[in-house]
Amino acid sequence: MTFILINTVRYVFNFAYALLFIRIILSWFAVGRSTNQLMGLLYFLTEPILAPIRSLLQRSPLGGPGMMIDFSPIIAFVLLQVVRELLIAVIVGFAGL
Repeated sequence: MTFILINTVRYVFNFAYALLFIRIILSWFAVGRSTNQLMGLLYFLTEPILAPIRSLLQRSPLGGPGMMIDFSPIIAFVLLQVVRELLIAVIVGFAGL
């Protein structure tokens, strides 16, 4: 049971990584939010992760409205990795492995 739960956590986070990566790559080619349904779905799924980080960056000394590069995906990758590892540690801890 623990193995299934750990793998599920890994798959969910890998899916989130893939969505963020695709959004980063497509943002280089598409300007702004496109009317394409695929881009709309991609923004719908990734914006809840990126928006709070972007908001915090804008209020920090590192960011601001004139920031040329959006560092929120990089921070999102790091935070997702930390959360994933904490979840797996909690699952393993409860299982007593």
